Amino acid sequence: MQKQITKTSDFLISVKLGFFLALRQVKHSNKATTALIIFVMTLTFLNLVVVRGVLVGLIQSTINVYKERYIGDIFISTLQKKDYIENTPNIIEIVKNLPWVESFSVRYTQSGTIEGTYKERISYTEKANEAGATITGINPTKEDIVTDLSSKIIEGSYLNEDDTESVVIGAYLLKKYLPIESAAFRTLENVDVGSKVRLTVKGNVKEFTIKGIVKTKVDEIDMRVFMLDTTLRNLMGRTDYNANEIAIKIKPDIDPLIVKNALIQSGVGRTAKVQTFEEGLPKFVTDIRDTFAILGNVVGSIGLVVASITIFIVIFVNAITRKKFIGILKGIGISSQAIEIAYVFQSLFYATLGIGVGLLILYGFLVPFIASHPIKFPFSDGILVAELPATFLRVFLLALATVIAGYIPARMVVKRNTLDSILGR
Repeated sequence: MQKQITKTSDFLISVKLGFFLALRQVKHSNKATTALIIFVMTLTFLNLVVVRGVLVGLIQSTINVYKERYIGDIFISTLQKKDYIENTPNIIEIVKNLPWVESFSVRYTQSGTIEGTYKERISYTEKANEAGATITGINPTKEDIVTDLSSKIIEGSYLNEDDTESVVIGAYLLKKYLPIESAAFRTLENVDVGSKVRLTVKGNVKEFTIKGIVKTKVDEIDMRVFMLDTTLRNLMGRTDYNANEIAIKIKPDIDPLIVKNALIQSGVGRTAKVQTFEEGLPKFVTDIRDTFAILGNVVGSIGLVVASITIFIVIFVNAITRKKFIGILKGIGISSQAIEIAYVFQSLFYATLGIGVGLLILYGFLVPFIASHPIKFPFSDGILVAELPATFLRVFLLALATVIAGYIPARMVVKRNTLDSILGR
């Protein structure tokens, strides 16, 4: 027991002495070299966090838009092998009476074709300027409350309750915004706001004027044509009010599972599919998100190795150039453990300052700036995802790698014979 107390006491003395030696060495070190090392540590930390954050944010922003502009917090859709949600009016009443629901939008959908510049077509042997689309009937006011769709109108304007002869068209249906040359996927040429288009739905043909163009970078929205729900029901010949989609927005801080379970217990699950936002995400989106997270971790790991090597070289060179001084310290009775701890403290000093500057840049500038000014990728407006638990895990890993990288070269030099070190041999 006494032996253990003595060992603990000796270790604490070594820690105090090591801290003193490290502080003295940092104070007398070259300022430019110290600044350079801290700069490298800052870049390494940012590389660990930002690269992964941008890669994950690239997909996360798509997921956020998918939720905010399309499916909401809860999504009710048709069962497999069914063309519509049976007993939709009853389901709407159930949704209305749930205390957790803030708003909802009922949608009618039907596949169809949209044709432009048909009045300029000279011969019926000429290929029609048309594209396949999902025709969607909405209540403009309720849809906008749930998804704020009007904020994504990039040309023209949003629908109102009187626009029985107008439509809003998704940007991916226009060659102007999606210049793809493919026989399997066709887009409309020379069509813009104010153009007349002809819609064909279930064999019924009607002419509309394009009032606005919507672009969210979500395929399910940008490949649709939006019109009033009453107009589409008339065009389809549907008089039963059975819809195809119901997007529900719930109140803040409410667990979506509570709402989903309440809907299922009310019998909605017998005639419709009820999903939370996470369940309604396409699998390929979550797969891409997970893949990008792995890629970010790989790139960050390379940066971690580079930082470790940098610290190793710096400490090793520092220890080699000061081996005579180290030999003298050992000669006057300073323990090897205290000298090794001094170099560990020195490494931690570099890591702490580098990480501190990195955190300041990350949360004080990068995260809020990119949130306000998303990175404009072709298929997404990228954000920077930097969750605190993931960030502090990387802080720990970088600090641990730095400690190890500082300890190993110090140990290598301290192990040398004391007399050889003093004489410079």
